[in-house]
Amino acid sequence: MVYTLTLNPSLDYVMNVNNLNFGNVNRSSAEELYYGGKGINVSAVLTRLNIETTALGFAGGKTGEILCEIMQRDGINNDFIKLSAGNTRINVKLKSANETEINALGPEITEAEIKQLFKKLENIKRGDTLVLAGNIPHSLPDDIYAQIMSQLCDKYIYFTVDATGNQLISSLKYKPFLIKPNNYELGEIFGKEIASRDEIIKYGKELQSMGAQNVIISCGSDGAVLIDRNNDVHTANAVKGNVLGTVGCGDSMVAGFIAGKIRGYDLHRAFQLSVACASATAFSNHLATEDKINEIFQNIDN
Repeated sequence: MVYTLTLNPSLDYVMNVNNLNFGNVNRSSAEELYYGGKGINVSAVLTRLNIETTALGFAGGKTGEILCEIMQRDGINNDFIKLSAGNTRINVKLKSANETEINALGPEITEAEIKQLFKKLENIKRGDTLVLAGNIPHSLPDDIYAQIMSQLCDKYIYFTVDATGNQLISSLKYKPFLIKPNNYELGEIFGKEIASRDEIIKYGKELQSMGAQNVIISCGSDGAVLIDRNNDVHTANAVKGNVLGTVGCGDSMVAGFIAGKIRGYDLHRAFQLSVACASATAFSNHLATEDKINEIFQNIDN
């Protein structure tokens, strides 16, 4: 089973506005409502790849109910904790000549609800995968991912961490199966402006020496790099196609690599599936479909 944890999920309200004019009344030409959150996105893509998954997290108020309903509509198994107060946040995304996002803060999470989460995590079994992804609500400690991994590290769980800064660094001593920073996040960790693939590999190996088993660095239009647990380096160029958006591409990459592991692929082929998933999402209005993933995957060179 693959469990994903999204501590600060959202409803993403996307509004298409022609010629957005700040300071004036604008009218939308179309609206869409999606679930938001890195862990949820991972579970969504895994579901489309027929990999058994359960999305965990917190849901508050009426917006939390709608969030869970949308996940259920898409067949995403979820077991969210209902918050005693507050509402799941709504993030507004304005699509015009440029995309503008307004991300809400999110609800307060109580100590009792944190304990409820840790109790639920005890059900994860040896050999399962746990994906810890996305930002941490302001009411939770910055090292919450490390605390979770500390509780579960004796179970031989495949941890995957998609986080930034100290949240990622504090997790490395628990030897996560996979981490996936992008090239900008990699530079921020080491206080460097990374300008070449050689530097990406160099600092990716630094993260590996700190505990990560497999390190994928996504580089947008410059493709991606995998430094695997055997210390082999794999590179991939960006797949050519009509890019409709980049939201969820990194989450799709994580889902693809995990799916490849579960299917029994070697690390190189799992990396290729991860690139196919990310590309398929980039070429889609929301997240990748199974058909689009398979189409790209079958055409990636071995």
